[in-house]
Amino acid sequence: MQSLKQRLAREGVLIAPGVFDLISALVADDVGFEALYMTGYGVAASHLGLPDAGLASYSDMVSRVGRIAGAVQAPLIADGDTGYGGLLNVQQTVRGYEAAGAAAIQLEDQEFPKKCGHVTGRRVIPLEDMTAKLRVAVETRSSADFLIIARTDARTAHGLDEALRRADAFAQAGADLLFIESPESPEEMRVISERFDLPLVANMVEGGRTPLLSKAELEALGYKLALFPGTGFLAAAAALRDCYGLLKQRGSTVGADLNLYAFEDFGRLMGFDEVYAFERRHAR
Repeated sequence: MQSLKQRLAREGVLIAPGVFDLISALVADDVGFEALYMTGYGVAASHLGLPDAGLASYSDMVSRVGRIAGAVQAPLIADGDTGYGGLLNVQQTVRGYEAAGAAAIQLEDQEFPKKCGHVTGRRVIPLEDMTAKLRVAVETRSSADFLIIARTDARTAHGLDEALRRADAFAQAGADLLFIESPESPEEMRVISERFDLPLVANMVEGGRTPLLSKAELEALGYKLALFPGTGFLAAAAALRDCYGLLKQRGSTVGADLNLYAFEDFGRLMGFDEVYAFERRHAR
């Protein structure tokens, strides 16, 4: 099986859907995606029922990394927020995520507590503090196949030039991929793509600040990794609202026109075939 680094070295853009729990991860893996992205927004929402505002801790997140990475075949890219503190926290976070089975960690330059990258009010730490975090991350990992994704949130408050300056410094600090969050036009994305030789990350958030582009458009711009962090949980929430709304209104699903996963297929996805095979082998 190819590593994430090997997959990124191929032609074209790698599409990674956001996963936020074991059901979403298993479905995305079963569909056949070649990489998955564990979204911090989605984990905070699904695991804690809280906004992506720095409320999910390292312990909350690393436990999810281990559960998801251990259940899927595709490489898992995991949101590491700010590293959950200072340099020692970054060291612990990188060690923990790598040991838990992630293929890459995303670290960002927001102040703590951080916020979702497509809302206002985000503030960034001094550049020298972020480059120090990245140097610690690179020094800490045990394998060069564990990739460091460096994200800057400077674009919204400080403009594109400052975001580019920071990404230059991140590259010098040893980042494997560069992630300039929330550019606001295809032209800005083109400027970013022409600036750097390192693989670039595009964050495709439905309803976010960055325009949604097609796969062909992203490839033409030269992006190597496209994250779709919110697509899954937005779709799931809409489906649940429709389903539960209908059930509340009618008091039953009899005759309802619902798009439901077949119960038998869902059991297979969850591993019941292996349970049945085990029971047959050990039946008395």
